[in-house]
Amino acid sequence: MKPTAGQTRFVALLLLCFLSCASAYNYLVVLHTAARSHYHVGSALAKGLASAGHQVTIVSPFELKKPIKNIKDVTAKSVLASMQGRMANLLESSKRPIIEQIINFHEMGIEITELLLSEPSVIELMKSNQTFDAVISEVFLNEAHFGLAEHFKAPLIGLGTFGAISWNTDLVGSPSPPSYVPSALLKFSDHMTLVERVGNLAFLTYEYVFLNYFYLPRQEVLYRKHFPNNKQDFYEMRKNTALVLLNQHVSLSFPRPYSPNMIEVGGMHINRKRQPLPKDIQEFIEGAKHGCIYFSMGSNLKSKILPLEKRQALIDTFAQLKQRVLWKFEDTDMPGKPANVFISDWFPQDDILAHENVIAFITHGGLLSTTESIYHRKPFVGIPIFGDQFLNMARAEQNGYGVTVHYDDLTAPKLLAAIHRLIEDPEATKKVRDMSDRYRDQPQTPLERAVFWVEHVSRHKGAKYLRSASQDLNFIQYHNLDAILILYGGIIFVFLCLFLLIRWVWRLLQELFIKKENSKPKQKAKRN
Repeated sequence: MKPTAGQTRFVALLLLCFLSCASAYNYLVVLHTAARSHYHVGSALAKGLASAGHQVTIVSPFELKKPIKNIKDVTAKSVLASMQGRMANLLESSKRPIIEQIINFHEMGIEITELLLSEPSVIELMKSNQTFDAVISEVFLNEAHFGLAEHFKAPLIGLGTFGAISWNTDLVGSPSPPSYVPSALLKFSDHMTLVERVGNLAFLTYEYVFLNYFYLPRQEVLYRKHFPNNKQDFYEMRKNTALVLLNQHVSLSFPRPYSPNMIEVGGMHINRKRQPLPKDIQEFIEGAKHGCIYFSMGSNLKSKILPLEKRQALIDTFAQLKQRVLWKFEDTDMPGKPANVFISDWFPQDDILAHENVIAFITHGGLLSTTESIYHRKPFVGIPIFGDQFLNMARAEQNGYGVTVHYDDLTAPKLLAAIHRLIEDPEATKKVRDMSDRYRDQPQTPLERAVFWVEHVSRHKGAKYLRSASQDLNFIQYHNLDAILILYGGIIFVFLCLFLLIRWVWRLLQELFIKKENSKPKQKAKRN
């Protein structure tokens, strides 16, 4: 009996449902920091996976503003309270010596690692009988969290929201030659002078010693405390990372080597589908005859906590501009606010930068903000405060589409001069447009690439074939120090032996010659 058209459609629908269920995976995404910028990157990946039909559980300090299909929230509010207290003193801590900053930075990492693993909601999750096809964890001073992968018997995928740094490159064995790969905490380019190379090597040596002999052993204690049943050694566990997704792209930085399981997905948080702006913001931007400038110091540093003299410098600067200014300011009451300034505690930054009448961006130089600015072809003035912001602004200046004004030197005349220099230089706009074109010229969007590689690791049960053999070598073996000693030491030893032998033979011949010469007069005397 021939099936009817309705029966055929029903069977096809059942088959389609079966196939979609068969290809759907279940992921745990751990976004432990209370830095909104980091959360934006990780949540973009989570939403991309959910849109692809996968189930996603997000562990983070933030709750979703509204429910999203296929996404479950597990909130760690204690981390939010801890980091907010630390961020309140961000300006003061940024003035301390870099070594002290690094120590304090890692102390924060130890604290928030412990807080998240001690959170009741996370403990409840760990006690559940859930299974995951992969655990995706942000890599940001939280190595003990990686134990969640073995706990749930899943491959570990790292998410480097900070760009390439030893925290994440070491997980998959990506080489970082100090001769042309500067530390992300220094403002060097990939073309370093001899003095800069010495400084870079010294800093990386300090970082290596600090991480391996002070910081990581403390993370190991937390790992053993919260995952007593895990069989993997802490250091072995780190080196078994299946994949690292890196919030960077070569067109935005510089060429450097990566292992095949370290994938660049920089800009996956950028929404390619524009959303309409709120009416008041739209009218303010479009009513600017000379264009509009957007100003934000990011999510961690609040403009309202700036010292009065710095705030006044900003007000005096904007008052002298013929352009209109959108200023992310967290207090609706701003004494002396210029008429050409629009303030709000929140702006849809991505959509604002996409507007054609926005001509420049004043930023703290964070990686997300600079990436968005480049994508939308907007040159920017940077006021870096901490972390990789100095490096990001150094790259922008070297490439000709950014100008840096250091916070300590922030005055109205200097900021005004920097803004005029940027917006009055057509080369700056041309260079950022050229870089944007290179960045956009990719076969797939960064988010599509990220989703593909996460699914790839799930399909191939951890994709162990991508693991580099370098992960099985110690420091001496990795740098071939033993082989160098044997080979070149052996060659030097052979040459040294030959040299000593030749010198011995030469001295022997000299002695024989001298004896022969000394014997000649005696023979003549006997003949006489």
